[in-house]
Amino acid sequence: MENLMLLDCTLRDGGYINDWNWGYKKAKDIISMLVKANIDVVEVGFLRDIEVYNKNITVCNKIEELKMLLPEDRKNTIFSAMAMRSNYDIKKLACRDKLGIDMIRITAHDYDIEEGMEFAKQVKDLGYLLSINPINVMGYSDEQLLHILEEVERIHPYQFSIVDTFGSMKRRDLDRIVSLVDNNLSKDIRVGLHLHENMALSFSLAQRFVDCHLNRPITVDGSLLGMGRIPGNLPIELIADYVNEYVDNRYNIDFLMDAIQDYIQPIKEKKEWGYTPAYFLSAKYNLHRNYAEYYIDKGDLTNRDINHILARIDKEKTTVFDANYAEELYKQYINNIIDDAQARMNLKEKLQNKNVVVIAPGKSVEREKKKIENYINEKNAIVISVNFVLDNKCDYAFFSNARRIQRINHKEGYEVIGTSNLNDDKIDYTINHNDISGGFQQGCNSLILLLNLLSQLGVKEVGLAGADGYKANRENYFDTTMKSKAKHDSAFNQTVGKAFNKLPIQIEFITESAYQSFYKCNEK
Repeated sequence: MENLMLLDCTLRDGGYINDWNWGYKKAKDIISMLVKANIDVVEVGFLRDIEVYNKNITVCNKIEELKMLLPEDRKNTIFSAMAMRSNYDIKKLACRDKLGIDMIRITAHDYDIEEGMEFAKQVKDLGYLLSINPINVMGYSDEQLLHILEEVERIHPYQFSIVDTFGSMKRRDLDRIVSLVDNNLSKDIRVGLHLHENMALSFSLAQRFVDCHLNRPITVDGSLLGMGRIPGNLPIELIADYVNEYVDNRYNIDFLMDAIQDYIQPIKEKKEWGYTPAYFLSAKYNLHRNYAEYYIDKGDLTNRDINHILARIDKEKTTVFDANYAEELYKQYINNIIDDAQARMNLKEKLQNKNVVVIAPGKSVEREKKKIENYINEKNAIVISVNFVLDNKCDYAFFSNARRIQRINHKEGYEVIGTSNLNDDKIDYTINHNDISGGFQQGCNSLILLLNLLSQLGVKEVGLAGADGYKANRENYFDTTMKSKAKHDSAFNQTVGKAFNKLPIQIEFITESAYQSFYKCNEK
């Protein structure tokens, strides 16, 4: 088993988390620690077509730029870079320098795999150790994979990697693919394995691969703390420890721990990665992970909803993310058209000539509780809460978010208004979602939906409390369990405020809101 090697791809694959902006000195320090830990192969970054070189970022135009990161004392470490056929001009690649990058791993999609093979051959001709890493090996039939292996055998690279791009591989899949690869490639071609953590199986599969004891050299990829585009990669420290215990005690775990503590853990405290149910579902259907991310960012879908939408994705759309297609599926899913005429009529009668107060779940609901109560009493207002119920002190609770309505245990003294994308027996009045979803870029902001509905029901003005708006580094909800999964930034407040301007309804802010500065109430 002296031919077993571990490859660390933290600076390359982990860079999806921090946009590869490691900082020049930190990147060099991480490489130095990996070398001291005796990691066999260290991948230092991407080769890509970029406009401007930045030494702090591990994405470069030229191989010479990546060479600057390498330590003087290389020990026995091989240094690697990755290039994708579709975004790197091979004409920029200089011949191999014995003191520079040793290996280049090339990758290509299923739709340009033939061009990828030609790209690979040119890399080998320039003197580099060549690793061929086709994207999403799980997306190929056995017949298709055998065709690829014929081409690989013809090129005869240093290594061929089994890449589980979408994290959908299980043990039997690994056994089948390893068998196909092992029986159709020359024994001097190294076989690599690159895993993702969608199903929390990467460490288990890596152990299985090592324990196959193939009669050929093998490589296992990993990254420090599993850092990589969510949900992440195989943690290299785990497989290094396994190899130490069961194969050969060669890796110095202390240096891996130091690198994690000094450089990786601080990043994870700001941006998490690791197993989540939504990414398991994307792996279940062997989909590009952007589909899961897209539906998570909507913020109004449960994991069950995401499961049902992902199940509808056409097989021809799985490999490359199509945002327009994803949005169309979303609209189809939430537009569960029903006849809401009676519900609207009943609500209109109950709200006619009434003052209305809408309460959103911002922190000011607690902080200015007395002010809100006084306003309600003075106006003798009907109270409608948005995606929550505060101490049952409302007349109606409006929900468009399946995650939030599930939090209702029992109703007492109020009725529930719900949109048609929800399937819940607690709803008293169901309103067609798409009929009230205009005026907001994301199409799923519950406050905008409710204000649209109220204006359609003839309400001319509302008092608004708890709509505090988004602020970074602050808890934005009075109840921390209500934290949204949608990604918000400073532009979110402007987007909502401007959406208010499109509504034919007057808003009086009872509590202070970040939306106010973008709301032109005097023009209404």
